[in-house]
Amino acid sequence: MIRVGEDSVRAWVVYPARREGAGVVIAIHDNQGMSNWIRAVADQLAADGFIGIAPDLLSMKDVARREDGESDPAAVRAVIGQVDQATRDRFIQAVGEWGTKLPGAGRRYGVIGFCWGGSTVFAHAVAAPAALGAVAVYYGTSPATESLAAVRAPIIGFYGGADQRVNATITAAEAALKEMGRAYEPHIFDGAGHGFLRSQEGQDGANLEASKQAWPLTVRWFRTHLTG
Repeated sequence: MIRVGEDSVRAWVVYPARREGAGVVIAIHDNQGMSNWIRAVADQLAADGFIGIAPDLLSMKDVARREDGESDPAAVRAVIGQVDQATRDRFIQAVGEWGTKLPGAGRRYGVIGFCWGGSTVFAHAVAAPAALGAVAVYYGTSPATESLAAVRAPIIGFYGGADQRVNATITAAEAALKEMGRAYEPHIFDGAGHGFLRSQEGQDGANLEASKQAWPLTVRWFRTHLTG
């Protein structure tokens, strides 16, 4: 449990084998809430050399868990809309700064998010905490272009070619960030659908192929900007 003012955030924390200079990466869950899958993402981040932290942004809502550890879907749907972006930013920043104070941690943190979490971390780049060093957006919509001037951290984005709703927000964000000299690197994978990293068996192999390409790029991005 990580204290955030009068609140607390429950988080899954996984340490890498390296002793010093490990980048901290915060993995933000999708609209299914805290899950075994997002904990596995933190596990994989640690295997790739980072301190991986998966916070439950619905911690203060006390969402029920099933016996298998997954958040109850109905309970998540009932409360996830109540957690506004300002609250998400406050929780993520607190978790990130907590992570950078851990033994062996680097001084900056990165964020990676999926679906609801992807939109959340893109918007967190707009909040621009000083310790935020890098952002990876997985199939999350972009914020309003007029807000993007606040972005400082470099952003990489991963999108399924068949995910038209989300992809409709890419062009405007890319143009605005390029004009302002900000780093935004979108990757669109042909045939892949929304949620491809979690649903790698879908889209007749396109989701798996997208995942095989996207994850190494993600690791490289964080190594460059957090530990490079």
